[in-house]
Amino acid sequence: MSRELQTPASTLRRKLSQEGQSYQAIKDNLRRDLAINYLSGSSRSIEDIAISLGFADPSAFHRAFKKWTGNSPGEHRRTLSALE
Repeated sequence: MSRELQTPASTLRRKLSQEGQSYQAIKDNLRRDLAINYLSGSSRSIEDIAISLGFADPSAFHRAFKKWTGNSPGEHRRTLSALE
């Protein structure tokens, strides 16, 4: 990311810290938002979503999603289906 912004990594970390952010937090928030969007708006498999979000395996995605939302990806999808 720092290379794309043509900024040294230390400068990027410092500026993010000054804003009360971290690269990891931004990455996690983006992954969470994309995961929710993919689960809500498509019939893609959970494994496919996990891979497209850069998770090494679906179980890592399941753990992260549950940490972010309190529900597993499957529970989230079933809840949305029940509301429709």
